[in-house]
Parts: sequence; structure tokens; C-alpha cells
Amino acid sequence: MRGTNLAREEARDRAALVDVQSYDVRLDWSGAPDPQAATYQSETVVLFTARTPGASTFIDLVAPNVRAITLNGREVDPAEAFQDSRIALTELREHNELRVVADCAYMNTGEGLHRMIDPVDGEAYLYTQFGAPESRRAFPVFEQPDLKATFAFTIQAPESWLLFSNSPTPAPESRGDGTAVWAFEPTPRISSYITALVGGKYHVARSEHTTKRGQKIPLAVGVRASLAEYLRPEEIFEITKQGFDFYTEKFDRDYPFAKYDQLFVPEFNFGAMENAGCVTFREEMIFRSKVTDAAYEQRGYVILHEMAHMWFGDLVTMQWWNDLWLNESFATFTSFYAQVAATRFKDAWTTFANRDKSWGYRQDQLPSTHPIVAEIRDLEDVMVNLDGITYAKGASVLKQLAAWVGDDHFFEGVRRYFTRHAWGNTTLADLLSALEETSGRDLKEWSKLWLETAGPNTLRPVYEVDDAGRFTSFAVEQEGFSEQFPTLRPHRLAIGLYNMVDGALVRTDRVELDVTGASTEVADLIGKARPALVLLNDDDLTYAKIRLDEHSMATLVDHVGDFAESLPRTLCWSAAWDMLRNAELAARDYLTLVLRGIGRESDIGVSQLLQRQAKSSVELFADPAWRPTGQALLADACWEHLNAVEPGSDFQLAWARSLAENATTDDQLSSIAGLLDGSIVLEGLSIDTELRWTLLTALVVGGKADVPQIEAELARDKTATGERYALQARAARPTAAAKAEAWASVVDSDTLANRTVASVIAGFQAVPADKREELLKPYAAKYFTAVEGTWESRTHEIAAQIASGLYPSFVVEQATLDATDAWLADRQPVPALRRLMLEAADTVARCLKAQEKDRAAGY
Repeated sequence: MRGTNLAREEARDRAALVDVQSYDVRLDWSGAPDPQAATYQSETVVLFTARTPGASTFIDLVAPNVRAITLNGREVDPAEAFQDSRIALTELREHNELRVVADCAYMNTGEGLHRMIDPVDGEAYLYTQFGAPESRRAFPVFEQPDLKATFAFTIQAPESWLLFSNSPTPAPESRGDGTAVWAFEPTPRISSYITALVGGKYHVARSEHTTKRGQKIPLAVGVRASLAEYLRPEEIFEITKQGFDFYTEKFDRDYPFAKYDQLFVPEFNFGAMENAGCVTFREEMIFRSKVTDAAYEQRGYVILHEMAHMWFGDLVTMQWWNDLWLNESFATFTSFYAQVAATRFKDAWTTFANRDKSWGYRQDQLPSTHPIVAEIRDLEDVMVNLDGITYAKGASVLKQLAAWVGDDHFFEGVRRYFTRHAWGNTTLADLLSALEETSGRDLKEWSKLWLETAGPNTLRPVYEVDDAGRFTSFAVEQEGFSEQFPTLRPHRLAIGLYNMVDGALVRTDRVELDVTGASTEVADLIGKARPALVLLNDDDLTYAKIRLDEHSMATLVDHVGDFAESLPRTLCWSAAWDMLRNAELAARDYLTLVLRGIGRESDIGVSQLLQRQAKSSVELFADPAWRPTGQALLADACWEHLNAVEPGSDFQLAWARSLAENATTDDQLSSIAGLLDGSIVLEGLSIDTELRWTLLTALVVGGKADVPQIEAELARDKTATGERYALQARAARPTAAAKAEAWASVVDSDTLANRTVASVIAGFQAVPADKREELLKPYAAKYFTAVEGTWESRTHEIAAQIASGLYPSFVVEQATLDATDAWLADRQPVPALRRLMLEAADTVARCLKAQEKDRAAGY
């Protein structure tokens, strides 16, 4: 295997040969403000040792051009040594010095060094995104996590800029030509993927925090200048300070870096990146318009997630990417733990069950499901394994582990782990060893069953009652996921008994126990009265799909809105959604359940997810013949709730957005138009910038607005975000010409930036159900013709967006599945592309089964 796709065996061999001491990296960004400047100069000196003098290896570099290579004073011809994104290093000595001068590319894909020109003020903004294997786009590097080193960055850039990196920002030295030089102090020994550089005319707010342990931490929050008016730094600093107090106390260890910068950057591919001391976030978390509290909770979660990585991931780092799951799962688990313990978001575990675990369950039932400890053969495997198993299922399993060994034992083991392995690299076995010591439990069997097998279990209550309604038997039955993945696991869980009390569905009894094997008797429930509803996995301690018995399901249908607490209601919502996706519940019955209970839902995040799932139930899972009925029911419900909820509330905003997304009839679209033009006014509802784009796009999709209206709205919002919304709206026009234009801009051209590609794809796929045959079906064949070429010619981020986003998911026909199978059999694509296509096809297969279920339930 060659080129940008590094194999694990190659990394293992290289780590056995070399040890890296330092990188001295000098980058010249003087020309960055010029949009025509495609490259910048990168000059790097690497000091490293070789355990076998005379041996050969290679260093990674993705660059348009290499000017010079010097190894131990010997000039090396770049034409011979630089091939296939690698520089060959031969005749190594025990102590080696490598110098490389290259021209590296400014990127617009969110990989390597990304450049964005702000249309508001014409200013250039740069930031690096090096996770997982992209630092090699900025300088030559041994691109693997176990070859740690120190990094000293020296940057020449416009004198008016602010620069940030892992080390504190030094005073710039003016060059007298409008540029200056920033010479950052070397970092501690860290992995290359968590190094960072950010530059531009950022607006910055600063603060400082003294932890309960007495450590002073300088803090900074930065955004583009054109977003400065929307920055509310006090909200971000509050969560940040709460997080540092929680983590430093819980880990019994100071924050390991010199300062903590949080920079909200444009066109970012992920939620955030845990660069050591210099965290980058997607700037959409700086809110230009009103958002619901769920968005603030989500931002708080991301802040705490990245902060947890400063210890777990940055201070102590995985040896190879197969333990990436542990990195992300730990940060996910502890960030929710911290939200509940240290911030105002006391119902964060409800959000975890509602959003994150739903993601995990969905991912875990795809044909690409894999053990939590996945086999990461190469870097392509890394990129497609940043999934719901790596994050959500892994975090769920760590939550189960903490419940099994006890929270105190769990965190004491974590503290020992940090102490033993600070600044080093580890494997899963190192953490489990520490946890075994503190808990006294043998975790080898637990690890085998939970971490080395795939698929979710399903848990069902099975019981009998006597004439008085008391349990005479009660068991929890456990099922394996499939014939291929039949594993039955040990579960520490609670069983909640719920009854109606004063008009509310409340827990009146609870039993906690270990469930193992195919059936586990629950003796503690024998003789107790059957409640209105039995809820397995109450408090959401374990990771498993749950099902309700017939009696409990009847209660749920009548009283889903009556739960006194949000978490048990969320667990029931999740069970119903999974039943729909598995064709166990008809779409029309799911919609009835949602519409019956959503008005009583108290958690705004849950309500918003239910709104999205209700839309999917109608558009994807319902019998096409019944779909118009379902659409009318849902849109009418949106309008009723919009007019009934408290003016100015989060729920009012959520229902307004949901109405826009579900409006299909002339009357419904007329209401959308009225909200947009002001002829319909609802008390408390501010038709601000973001909501205007939502309403306008709904009108475009419905054929009630076109290019003139889009251009007029763009004139009101001449920002980078406005430009993306405008392109998305243009792509959403329900005409063959608009779809052809959108397709060509993404597939036939490679000039669009990463976030713009995503917006255009979203607009392309936004087609009313009754027009999919006309507008989307012709692109099914075009997709199979184009997908392999785009995969080979684009960066991973763009190629993956095209492979997943343009798959004909809305052409819900057996012919789509047949075409996919035939293409895969004929082309035999690389595993990463094959996986993305199989996952997309799974959605079509589920839709076909669910539509048949709904058709059979016709009434």
C-alpha cells in the first residue's frame, strides 16, 4: 500500500525504526490574502533517531511541489525521493537531521490548512485541521500518533493578523513590509494530529480562570471580525471555567498545557477539534439568530468534550487509530457527566439517550456494523470509523462500565492511568488494567463481550400475572442482534414500574439487577402489582434496544405525554422510533403516537428530534399512497402547535421551523409566505435572518419562490452563510434545470468549498415527494457512473460527501438496491467507499420494508 493511505503494518515498522525528537516548522503566509495565491512555502527541519543505522524509511508529505530535500547534509533529488505523497529516506544514521522546503496548498476542503475569504470584508482567515492524518498537508511529518515530538512553529503573515497555536502567542517581529514573524515556543511532546495554527483578523475576548487546585489558565475565545457582534463570550467562558473545575478535580491533575484558546472558525467539517491548548470549533456555534436552548446545550457539550481530550487524547494518546473509539467515547461520556454535575444542563443524560444513543443504535444496525474496538487497517478505515459506534455506542458502554464497577472506582482507575502514561501512548489494555486494580473486577470477559463484538442486544419483559394483577413470574429476555452477531452480554440495568398518580405517569418502584444470558428471572418483582407501564433500562444505564410489553405499549399510546420526568419518556420515544425503522411499527401509528404526545414534551431537544423523526416517518417510511394524508396531518399539527405554544418560547421557534419543513399544500405555503413577508404576525416570533432563509427555502421547494426572491434575500444577508443558503435554495428549485446545475457544480467541478458542497447537496435532495420520480430518479444512474471517479480525484471529505449525500436515497425502489449490488460486484471499490454505499443502501431497504408494514396497517 502506498501514497496517502498509510497501512498499520507500515506504521508499526516505522515506529520500530525511528524515534522523533523535534520539528522546526517555518511557514510563509504572506500571500494568503490574495485569493489567487494557491500555495505557501513550508520549510521544516526534523530531528530523529534510527535504531538501525543504514536502514530506510519514509516521511509523509502531501504537497504540489518539493523544492529541496537535505538529509544529514546530503542533498536529495526531490524528483527521485518525493513520490506518491512520501519522501524516501535512505542510509539513515543513528542521529538524523532532515530539511525539506516545499510549496504546500491552501485548501478549501477543511483539511490541512484551510483558507476562507470573508465576503463581508474581503479578509482571509486560515486554520489547520490535522485530525486524523492531515498535518502532512502543511509540513513533512511522520504521520502516526505514536511518533510524538516537540513542534516549534514560526509563521510569517500579515502584520495586522492575530495568530494562535498550541503554545502561547509570542510578540510578533515586524519585517517592515507589512508582514511580521511569530516564533512560537516548542510544544511538549505531542502527536502531530493535535498541533494547530490559526491566523487572520480574528476578534478575540480574553479571560483567566483559577481552578480549585490553584492553577491559573489564560483563556481566549475568537471569531471572524464579521461575527464579532454575535459573540457572547461570557456564556462560553462560564462553561469553560465550570469544565476546568470539574475535570481538574475529578482527574486530580492540573490542565497540562500553558493556555486555552477556543476559536470558532469558518467552513469547519466537524463539531470541533481537540488541538492541544488551541481548540477549533465550527463557527455555526456562534449564533446569528435566535436558537433553542438545545443549541446552547449542544455547544456546552462540545466545549466539555474537547476539554476532556486535553487529558484523554492529548496528554495520553492512543498508540494507533484502533483505539480512536476510546479517545472519543471517553470524551463523550465524561462531557455529559460534567454537564450534569457542573453546569445548568442537569437533564443532559436525557439528551444523551435522545440524540447520541439513537445515533449509536442506528449505526450499530447497519450492514457496516463493527465492534467498538474496530480493526483499523489503514487511514481510510480511520476516516469512515468516525461514526456512531466510535462516539455514541462507545460512550454508552463506558457509562455501563462505570455503573458496573462503580463511579468512584472508575475515576480512580482513570487517575492512575493518567499518572502512569502522561505524555505517552497507550492501548485499551492499559486503561482496563488500571480499572481492574481499582475495582477488583476481571474485565477481560467484559471487554470481549462488549468491545470485541458487534450489534445491539434487544431486551424484552416477559411476565405473567394472577387474577389480582400481581406478577407471578417476570423475566428479562435478551436477544442477539443477528445470526452473524449473536452475542448476549451482561447488562447492569434498572427496571422501572410506572403508574398514573395525580394525572402524571410516575415511577412508583425500581429494581436494579444484572441481566445475563437469554433470560434472567427478576425475583424481586414477584408478588408486586403490575403497573401501568414496565420500563426496562430505566435510568438508561446500559446499551440495548428495549421493547415494551403489550400492556405497557397501550399505556404509552394513551399517556406518553404524561411522564413526570423527561428521561423515561425519551427512552420510550427511542424504542418507538427503533420499532418504526425495523418495520415493527407502522409509520402512521408512529405519527399518531408522536402527535398525541409531543405537545406535552417538556424537553426542547427531544421535541425537535421528534419533529424531524415525524417528518421522516411520513416522507420515507409511510406507504406512498397514504403519504399525502400523513403530510397534511403533520403540517396541520405544526400550525396548531405554533399558534398554541407560549409566544417567544423555544417551542414556538421549533414549530415555526418544522412548519416550514413540512408545508406542501398551497394553503400551508401561503402561511409560510405570510410569515416571511410580514402579512402574518405571531406574537413573540421574530422572523430573523436564519428563520427567513428557512421560510424562503420552503417556498422555493414548494415552487412558490425562485431566483429573484433568493437574490433579494442574499442582498439582505451578504455573508458567507448567506451565500451558502442562497446556493442551497437555488439547488432546491423543483426544476430539471436547477437539479442539473446543482449536480454539475458538485460532481463536474471541484471549486466549491466543503461547506458549500454540503449545502448544494442538501438543496439538490430537497424535492417534494410527488416530484422525486421526475427530478431525482434520472440521477440514480448518473451517480453510479460518477462516484468512483470522484472518490479517486477528490479529498476524503469531499469524496465522502458525494458518495453519501448524492446516493439516490429518495429513489425508494428495489431497482436502487439492485443497481447498488451490481455496481459493487462489478467495480469492487475500496472498502471505505463500499461501506458508505452499503450504508446508504440500507436506508432504502429499510424504507421498502417500513412502507410495506405501513401499507398492511392501512386504515
